[in-house]
Amino acid sequence: MSAVAGPVELTLAINDSDQIRDLATGRVRVEGVSLRTVHHPVEEIFFRHTRHREWDVSELSMGKFVALRSRGDDSLVGLPVFPSRAFRHSGIFVAADGPVDAPERLAGARIGFPEWTVTATIYQRALLQHEFGLDLTVIDWVQGGINAPGRIETLPVQVPEGIRIRPERERTLNDLLIDGELDAIIVPHPPEGATDGSGKLVQLFSDSATVEAEYFTRTGIFPIMHVAVLDATVHERHPWVAGNLVSAFTRAKNNSLARLLDPTAPQFPLPWGADRARQAASVVGDDFWPYGVAANRTTLEAFLSYTHEQRLTERRLAVEDLFPASLLETFRV
Repeated sequence: MSAVAGPVELTLAINDSDQIRDLATGRVRVEGVSLRTVHHPVEEIFFRHTRHREWDVSELSMGKFVALRSRGDDSLVGLPVFPSRAFRHSGIFVAADGPVDAPERLAGARIGFPEWTVTATIYQRALLQHEFGLDLTVIDWVQGGINAPGRIETLPVQVPEGIRIRPERERTLNDLLIDGELDAIIVPHPPEGATDGSGKLVQLFSDSATVEAEYFTRTGIFPIMHVAVLDATVHERHPWVAGNLVSAFTRAKNNSLARLLDPTAPQFPLPWGADRARQAASVVGDDFWPYGVAANRTTLEAFLSYTHEQRLTERRLAVEDLFPASLLETFRV
């Protein structure tokens, strides 16, 4: 008699969020897989996995993944699992006496960003261009660290013709904006001047939630920040693993949404948490954090258009270039 093969042993690196809690703890199991999960800050995960491919399954910046795929790097297989997504109007910051609620005043401005391939900034540049009519080629772009100096591009980048970028290694974007040497910054997380109580820096939109809700209602775009990726050699050896991972990620996420919507014994330290979840569902839909290709095609196609416009990709990728054919459709009972 032949020995029965044991489960495939895989490592997963991912941010510690409630939507993956049941997967990380083993409450939700991946059929046929023994999964060891490690948690690190997402910036560390992205850097280590982009450079060194340290884990079998990893959370990764959507922008970096798309850039790699467009350059012929097939070492990672995309899974339509999106651990992080966020509307990005709220990530544009200006000085308190700057052009609040007047994005048109940023035409020809000096704007800082952390990396050209940071997913949040891809969406934010698209907002400046497509929502507010700004010409990106007449903006004076400055690349640097948000709150710590010396940040560099993780991947080599090309930029569209006419784009000018000045690297800043000695000072932070936060300080440059406070000192009036920048007019705005586009960032994935707030600068210190917006969170330290000084009031020196504020969001471009004073009511960003209303602006973002209107944007989703009009466009159907719920920006995807991060994607789960699987090592291609694992996929080649065990092609069934990808689908089983997606199923398990989805069950864990659905459990998280159910916890969030349950008002009986709140599991999140957020006043009116269930009411706020229902409010989000009224705008985005009952599955207000969707996984899978079909439910996210509008957002994915918009993002691939933006990455091509901004020269992160040398050719216009299709959604089908990101995920295995077996994951492009979802079974229904």
